Amino acid sequence: MKFIDETIITVRSGDGGKGCVSFRREKHVPRGGPDGGDGGKGGDVVLKATNRKRTLYDFRFKREFKASSGSHGQGKQRTGKNGEDLIIHIPPGTLIIDAETGETLNDLVAPEQTFVVVHGGEGGRGNARFKTATNRAPRYAQPGRPGQMRSVKLELKLIADVGLVGLPNAGKSTLISAISSARPKIADYPFTTLTPNLGVVQTGSGEPFIVADIPGLIEGAHKGAGLGTRFLRHIERTRMLVHLIDASAIDDTRPMDAFETIDTELSRYGRNLAAKPRIIALNKVDLPGAAEAANAMLAALDPKNGLKISALTGKGLAQLKTRIVQMLDEPNENR
Repeated sequence: MKFIDETIITVRSGDGGKGCVSFRREKHVPRGGPDGGDGGKGGDVVLKATNRKRTLYDFRFKREFKASSGSHGQGKQRTGKNGEDLIIHIPPGTLIIDAETGETLNDLVAPEQTFVVVHGGEGGRGNARFKTATNRAPRYAQPGRPGQMRSVKLELKLIADVGLVGLPNAGKSTLISAISSARPKIADYPFTTLTPNLGVVQTGSGEPFIVADIPGLIEGAHKGAGLGTRFLRHIERTRMLVHLIDASAIDDTRPMDAFETIDTELSRYGRNLAAKPRIIALNKVDLPGAAEAANAMLAALDPKNGLKISALTGKGLAQLKTRIVQMLDEPNENR
């Protein structure tokens, strides 16, 4: 399953500036030669992938884009100024498709990748360019070439910014329904979720982020147990993880078991899954004895990456969202 956010935008590059018809006018030089300059080139429209964008949300409000045109040439062989390129920022993982032909033009999968969608028109040549031995005073210049226009479809095929992982019945579906508009099936038994659920989480300011509820992993998942390899492949496409643990089910004699089972599966699967930025969220602390068990586990882990939450009552969810946004904004080579 892939999260596909899509939109169609229309882009137009800048027109080239006109070449200039001009002649030198100097004292005591009654017949100065042609000195008309060339027109400037029109600006390109460039798509650029950046981690500052996580969705195509902004294109809901603006779908037409135009680069600036080149300036016209001037006398004294002065070339017109080139139009500025228009750079449109999009999230990494965005597929660029010609909306009319369906042809795939490019796939910007990594930050800082760029693609010129339409090229600016060339500037026209001024009359100084047309001077010859037989035509010493040309009275014509070229018009600039018009810019190009194209409609492109943008498809975001990155499954999510955040992957929720954990043992079956850890409360992942309850959590995603509490922080986003997703409404997955929720029940009090393992393996309720058989396919990833996706939700868009509004942060109150700035870019929203996409969260995926990855079906519960079990011991042996890296070998395929419980469809584990299929679920682990989805985690490859996330930028960070929230490891959800049912605090009410922590064994007093072996408090780290729930954490270590998932951590081991991520490590054995490889592909840098275990190295992804991660938050440990101890869930269901509203239940009797769960908060104390959560404290014991957090004491054994790095407390900076641990939070106590209750997806059911909302306890700690605001802090969880804030921490997720902070970590998404931090550079990390394993994403």
